[in-house]
Amino acid sequence: MKKFLLALFTAFFFTTNFAYANPIIDKAYHNKQSDIQVQGSGKVIKILKDDTKGSKHQRFILKLPTKLSILVAHNIDLAKRIDDLQVGDTVEFYGEYEWNNKGGVIHWTHHDPRKKHKDGWLKHKGTIYQ
Repeated sequence: MKKFLLALFTAFFFTTNFAYANPIIDKAYHNKQSDIQVQGSGKVIKILKDDTKGSKHQRFILKLPTKLSILVAHNIDLAKRIDDLQVGDTVEFYGEYEWNNKGGVIHWTHHDPRKKHKDGWLKHKGTIYQ
């Protein structure tokens, strides 16, 4: 019985912890908040051209389980790009949420060489891009 309860608690903790990350983004979106560290996952629904003005960023749009769409702007001057990214893939992320009226942007998905900001990351097919 103890093993069952431990397994149930562990499953609940990991499921709840991961599943509730995206509603934080929904709340930030509806409250027009920015500068919030978030972790979550979504499905790639569109791959955009890289932004090459200033620091280069790989850009793609994720649809979260909560149905909100967000732009991911991944700095490829500081982190490796996801070369095999395809529409329909799942991407996990840890970064900073910035509000906009289209759903928002996740950025800081890389290490900070100056050590003044929390390091972020993307995870795709088991590989972490930081």
